[in-house]
Amino acid sequence: MSAIHPPPDPWRTPWTKAPVAMHLLLISDPGLPSRRVAAIKDELEELLAQNFDADVHVDTCPQFIKVQADHQLEMSTIDSVVSEYPSADLVIMLTDIPRHTQDKPLIAEVLPDRKVAVVSCPTLGAVTSKRRLLKIFMSCVNQLLPDGHTAPRHSLPRWGQWSSRTDSGRRTLHAHTFTGGPRLVLGMTMTNEPLRMARKLSRALAAASATGAFGIFYSSIWQMSHHLSTLRLISIGLIAIAVMVGWLLTVNGLWDRPVRGRRAQVVFYYNLSTVLTLIICVGALYVLLVAGILVGSLIVIDPDFMAQIIDRPEAKFTNYLDIAWLSAAMGVVAGALGSTFDSDVDVKNMTHAQRLRSRVYVAEEC
Repeated sequence: MSAIHPPPDPWRTPWTKAPVAMHLLLISDPGLPSRRVAAIKDELEELLAQNFDADVHVDTCPQFIKVQADHQLEMSTIDSVVSEYPSADLVIMLTDIPRHTQDKPLIAEVLPDRKVAVVSCPTLGAVTSKRRLLKIFMSCVNQLLPDGHTAPRHSLPRWGQWSSRTDSGRRTLHAHTFTGGPRLVLGMTMTNEPLRMARKLSRALAAASATGAFGIFYSSIWQMSHHLSTLRLISIGLIAIAVMVGWLLTVNGLWDRPVRGRRAQVVFYYNLSTVLTLIICVGALYVLLVAGILVGSLIVIDPDFMAQIIDRPEAKFTNYLDIAWLSAAMGVVAGALGSTFDSDVDVKNMTHAQRLRSRVYVAEEC
């Protein structure tokens, strides 16, 4: 009786000896992850072709990935997307969901049985270079391929190391214990895109500008700003920013209540990244307000008249800057309190916690 031969395995022929086709699907959350994927797509395709001596094709697909009630990824969403690309050999998902397991920030997770790897964009840090992202993607490809078919190992950053879960077969790449937390918080802050969110505070900026403009026309503010020390002026500006941040946190419900157990550290990261996001957002508006009032004061206030009011031989540029700084602080406190973001949609997309709630809600409805 003749022997029964198993069906041919497409992975059995080493790519380094016989060129074959390789189809990689990159799924990314809309926003910053999708822009980062688009920026490296061509380079990744070329790098894979060089390392595997294969005809490589890379597809990209922007898609929000839903999460379950316990904030775990809803794999059925990924499966539905992959089903539209039946020729895809490997799948890498870049998400803006900050992932945290085993008391460490999770950079990437590989599911060999599904040929899927999930990379967390915030865990990569505030400044994710193309080179760093390419290293992570190439490392995920190596982890997904059978033994003997991997490309030359691309060295990982010093702050990450792969580990294997024998019970589930999954492989995880965690960040360093000490640097992973700060890197995650900064990455979450940048993923929130605070400078883009600053434009969503147009109503608050208009109210602050209207109030701050009074500083140009009231000589008492000139005199006060002239007699205040630099340290006190800086302190007034920082207090104004803190008041505005506290107001936005309270009114929009952006502060998550601390919890006990496994999620306590995750909630801490969420709250810290939210505060940093708002500080950058409000700080940018404050600088913009100072610049606007400074230009207005230079145009309106005559130097000789100012020198007479503040009882100095001549008015200097620093006098105008002091007026703008104090007036901006007054505008933020007096004019911007009571204001909020331009729409509820802006608030829901403001922070990771808000976006994650939207994903859980959608997942439960489906």
